[in-house]
Amino acid sequence: MAPVQTRAKKAPRSWDALTPPLAQWILDYLSSMGFEHPTPVQKSCLDLFRGNKDVVVEAVTGSGKTLAFLLPVVEKLLRGDEPAKRHHVQGIIISPTRELASQIHNVLANLIKFHGPSAEILSTYGKADEKRPTSSEPVIVLQLLVGGTTKAAEDLSAFLRLSPNLLIGTPGRLAELLSSPYVKAPASSFEVLVMDEADRLLDMGFSQELNRILGYLPKQRRTGLFSASLSEAVERLITVGLLYPHKITVRVKSLKDGGIIQERKTPMSLQMSYIVTPASQKIPALCQLLANLEPRPARSIVFFSSCYAVKYFTRVLHGVLPTGYSIVSLHGKLEPQVREKNFERFVNATSPTVLLTTDIAARGLDIPQVDLVVQHDPPTDTKVFIHRCGRAGRAGRRGLAVVMLHPGREEGYVQLLEVRQTPITPLEKPAISVTEEEAEQVSGKIRAQSLADREIYQLAQRAFVSWARSYIEHQASSIFRVSDLDWTDLAKGYGLVELPKMPEVKGIDRSLGLGIDVESIPFKDKVREKKRLEELEKWKKEKEARLAAQQNSNGDEVAGQKRKKNSAWSEKADNEEAKLARREKKRKRREAEKMGQMGEKEKEDAKKLEELIAQVRKQNEEKMREEKEARRAAKGESAVKKRKVVEEDSDDGFEGFDD
Repeated sequence: MAPVQTRAKKAPRSWDALTPPLAQWILDYLSSMGFEHPTPVQKSCLDLFRGNKDVVVEAVTGSGKTLAFLLPVVEKLLRGDEPAKRHHVQGIIISPTRELASQIHNVLANLIKFHGPSAEILSTYGKADEKRPTSSEPVIVLQLLVGGTTKAAEDLSAFLRLSPNLLIGTPGRLAELLSSPYVKAPASSFEVLVMDEADRLLDMGFSQELNRILGYLPKQRRTGLFSASLSEAVERLITVGLLYPHKITVRVKSLKDGGIIQERKTPMSLQMSYIVTPASQKIPALCQLLANLEPRPARSIVFFSSCYAVKYFTRVLHGVLPTGYSIVSLHGKLEPQVREKNFERFVNATSPTVLLTTDIAARGLDIPQVDLVVQHDPPTDTKVFIHRCGRAGRAGRRGLAVVMLHPGREEGYVQLLEVRQTPITPLEKPAISVTEEEAEQVSGKIRAQSLADREIYQLAQRAFVSWARSYIEHQASSIFRVSDLDWTDLAKGYGLVELPKMPEVKGIDRSLGLGIDVESIPFKDKVREKKRLEELEKWKKEKEARLAAQQNSNGDEVAGQKRKKNSAWSEKADNEEAKLARREKKRKRREAEKMGQMGEKEKEDAKKLEELIAQVRKQNEEKMREEKEARRAAKGESAVKKRKVVEEDSDDGFEGFDD
């Protein structure tokens, strides 16, 4: 059903102006967090979602969507005079990633600390052997459900012990828990379902899990979909899962030169810019940006196109970035525990820190005080560009987002973003100017690390190949063309010792003119290096043995080739016989299956037909045998006649020599 369009009203000056008023403990939380008044999306959502209305909320990144649905969810679960029954779920919040689910859980945990009865129960989470105490009034008990960090059996055990009434998690683990007969979500107690970053839930292929979750929940419920952009897939989900939804769209408008009002998809506090630089100068440009930006960014995020690129640059940038910066990595190939640890390390960092990441951190994460976002590689999807930039400039804080583009055709990306209502401007301050000598110096520092450790050399090769694959798959292929790339300059930007073997670099000097013997690059790990040398020595001996065997093969090259040819023919004949045997076996199996599906009369007819075919085949074989024997006999008679003629011709009547 099509959503009802609702125009966002002007935000009130304070939280006290909301009707009905918020509970005092919620106001105390908002005051402690410094939230003086609701944002437009919060005001619009609270007016509707606190009542019995389904909502579809589309708002720019960093506009406060998380609190817009958490406050109504909390109020819905606490209304009434009696607590929920044990093992009865009242609310579910679905998130596409572990990091976002953990973030929502932490925000909600801090919120309910201001609710006395719920805070008391929250303090028992660390006692694994105790059940939660009973309460005579409604409370909120949370449980975080994400894959990787805990097993499904452990989550079910915690659910039975704590009996939470509000679940926050990723689709797969939520669907798994709801499938248990011990978990109940009846219409009499279930209140609300929230899908955060709904478009990404579907983009990441969670449609099957979402359908399973909806199948476990009653249709009479309140549902909220929240996202920075609504795709066609989300529109289809609206028609299935919501009843008379109200659509809330909050946009940002800016005044351009000439008095033209332009709609924006990012907050006004966020400056989005670009710099045009060759690939070899991207890392030096990043270093200048971090060193010259005033004030110095406390938290910075650098986006790469692949996990291997993040792993590689995390290893090599320690000796390249300006002093005082620490590096943290976050990507999909990390173990869940390491991902969680790295994310918390970046969020809680007290010194200048740079997060190297992929698009896994592009959506939903509310990382406080992110001052700078740099896109080393423009995203394959232009929609992701907005979400990447939106990690900075959140909640009214000033932020800078910079994307790096190669000279030439890639500069058309600026016009593409303008068409998508995402205007960007050239970066003027701080001014970035990198010389070829500076670029060569940075490339040399990175290359030296590869020469000192073969592990880094191998990682560089994988990172470069993964980047090339992502570039080839770019959606804006008319702008990002592989044929326009300068592979030598790109290799310098990655600090490569040599170009990897790829079809795209065919005909290019893979050694890059450096003349480095890559086989001599050792592993820094002595155990790995010893194993590598042993394998290399073994391979050399086997190669020498093969060459010696070829030279000592009787010295007859022709005979050797003939034996090789005969050997190959015999192997081919064996393979052909095996293939025919497999075909015959399959044919008999198919016939047996076909006979098993027939009735008695059909089997009898089939048997008669088979006998008739066998009889005809036998007659044909006998006829062919007779014809063959007749041809052989005729050939034999011809040979006898021929010999007789020869003998008669050779009888010339010789009677001896004349005297």
